[in-house]
Amino acid sequence: MPGATITIRIDPELAENIGALASAMDRSMNWLIEDALKQYVQEQMWQIEGIKAAIVSLDKGEGISHEQVMAEAEAVLSEKNSSR
Repeated sequence: MPGATITIRIDPELAENIGALASAMDRSMNWLIEDALKQYVQEQMWQIEGIKAAIVSLDKGEGISHEQVMAEAEAVLSEKNSSR
């Protein structure tokens, strides 16, 4: 299956760095750019899915209140400070 073609304009210095990195890795610039985009998209999708899941959880009333979070944080900090 042939890949899709996307054309972008990038800073010349970035293009030079991509070329140097691809050369050092013995890979094509296309391979390097596609790999970087895959990693970026996967990370962004993971974050968006996590946010969506958190919103569903909050809508179900399964969240932790701000006051509870702050109380727990203050307890941890107090414990750390008292152990010094």
